[in-house]
Amino acid sequence: MKNFWQQDILEAAKNLNSHPESGISGEEAAIRLAQYGRNALRQKKAVSPIKMFLEQFNDFMIWVLVAAALVSGFLQEWIDAAAIIGIVILNAILGFIQEYRAEKSLAALKKLSSPQSKVIRSGEHKIIPSSDIVPGDIVELEAGDHVPADSRMVWLTSNFATQEASLTGESVPVNKTTVPLEKEEVPLSERANAIYLGTAVVSGKGRAMVFNTGMNTELGKIATMIQDIEHESTPLQKKLEEFGKWIVYLCFILVAMVFALGVFRGGFGKENLIEMFLTAVSLAVAAIPEGLPAVVTIALALGVQRMVKRHALIRKLPSVETLGCATVICSDKTGTLTKNEMTVQGIFCGNKDFRVSGIGYDPDGQIIQNEKEINPQNYPDLNKAFLCALLCNGAQLVEKNNNWSIIGDPTEGALLTAAAKAGLNKKDTEAQYLFVEEIPFDSERKKMTIVRKDKEGKLLAFVKGAPDILLGDCVSIEEKGVMRRITEADRSRILEMNTNFANQAMRVLAVAYRPLERAPEKYEAAAIERDLVFLGLFAMIDPPREEVKQAIKLCKNAGIRTVMITGDHKNTAVAIARELGFFAKDSLAGVRPGFTRA
Repeated sequence: MKNFWQQDILEAAKNLNSHPESGISGEEAAIRLAQYGRNALRQKKAVSPIKMFLEQFNDFMIWVLVAAALVSGFLQEWIDAAAIIGIVILNAILGFIQEYRAEKSLAALKKLSSPQSKVIRSGEHKIIPSSDIVPGDIVELEAGDHVPADSRMVWLTSNFATQEASLTGESVPVNKTTVPLEKEEVPLSERANAIYLGTAVVSGKGRAMVFNTGMNTELGKIATMIQDIEHESTPLQKKLEEFGKWIVYLCFILVAMVFALGVFRGGFGKENLIEMFLTAVSLAVAAIPEGLPAVVTIALALGVQRMVKRHALIRKLPSVETLGCATVICSDKTGTLTKNEMTVQGIFCGNKDFRVSGIGYDPDGQIIQNEKEINPQNYPDLNKAFLCALLCNGAQLVEKNNNWSIIGDPTEGALLTAAAKAGLNKKDTEAQYLFVEEIPFDSERKKMTIVRKDKEGKLLAFVKGAPDILLGDCVSIEEKGVMRRITEADRSRILEMNTNFANQAMRVLAVAYRPLERAPEKYEAAAIERDLVFLGLFAMIDPPREEVKQAIKLCKNAGIRTVMITGDHKNTAVAIARELGFFAKDSLAGVRPGFTRA
């Protein structure tokens, strides 16, 4: 059988015994739920409290102490035996309490979210728990929804895209299609007709047919690999076990030496043999540091409490010690070292350079020229460039509890935020320029166009796209509010600025527009995206997290080497590394493509 991405929609529906419009019936869904299980990542069976408590005794040093307690009891040293047993039990109680609390906290976190999904069953639209989704279900998705299972696209709008950074590590949204793929072997990141559990829809609407759920999903395969990792002792546990073995060896040597010397001096009489044996064993028990496990446990417990104050949850006491043993930290760039929020930082418009302050999607920022804040309304070219960036845009800027986020493509969100900093409100502006038609972005054209009608009834095409491509479609340019023919000098200057921005690891988009004399019979890219008026360049970057620079500094002071792992272009990685303060002269020495070392 062909892979799901090679099948057309009807073929995929036939193989899944489903229908691309009506889905499966409720009765069939119940049967498949019993067959495939719930659509959830399966976890190992929880350890019972009794077993959890008994596991606290699974330590070599504890065994040594138990043996010492038994010997003390045999020698009728009841106080010593009770003290050792008390220390062993106290150690177990402290470890059990920490692990039990951590497990309860994790269970509480899992109960906080109970996601639901929109499905079509027997032709009816229903909202069901995501865990009840089965192969063959038809799910409906729109911007902001989380993909509930690995699925094959059935229908979508032209701007449907998902954020797959959780699986691929790339922050750029992936545009989807319903077209079958020809190749049998296709990397996950290139399966344009499939969406996956753990990803999110950033723009558009769509309908997809579920083909894998639960542990059979790509995310489930990752979970399986993680669960199959064998448990390893922490460095401290290894050292304590090694120390315990040395103590045992020394005790045996001590017992042998004392016993031999005692016998040699007192003779081989029965009473002397027994007396020297008991004496030797007593010395061996005394040599065992019974307080060591308790001291270590208390020290680790204090460390866990400090981590809790920093909002870190530690499941097992020894785990907190591994943090102190770290010598190298490898980190993904996107979303970890950076905010995963594109931000416009530079603009070239009207043959002038502008800078935009502020980071993220918070519209609190200024437009700056020559280190002075300006009013964009006083710069006709700049104001029109912002207008084009806002009107040729499918994203939405959302504010909730003073936290700003976007619904849609991060790049479009960055443009929308920059326009808001310039005083343009999307809702009010779009009310003055009514939507007429959209020609979506295409990877071959590398452009997107939205046609709108102003209050006077004039049609305007607003275009954004790759600077080198878009510039080839421009015949005019606006400068100081006046439109004129674009010259080769203008083109050279624009391309030079595009290169300068790119060398600063910025993603650059060009914006242009075109007045339409009349409505065309059919809105096609070839007819609309020509004879354009160039407006400007917007340069944006995914900014580093503000707290990372301090964290990198702390790592350096602690002797920890930091490594940034990214699939970005080397210039982008270097620029981020320099800004974070951990790029050195030898940072790229011997590094493979995709890796930046600090």
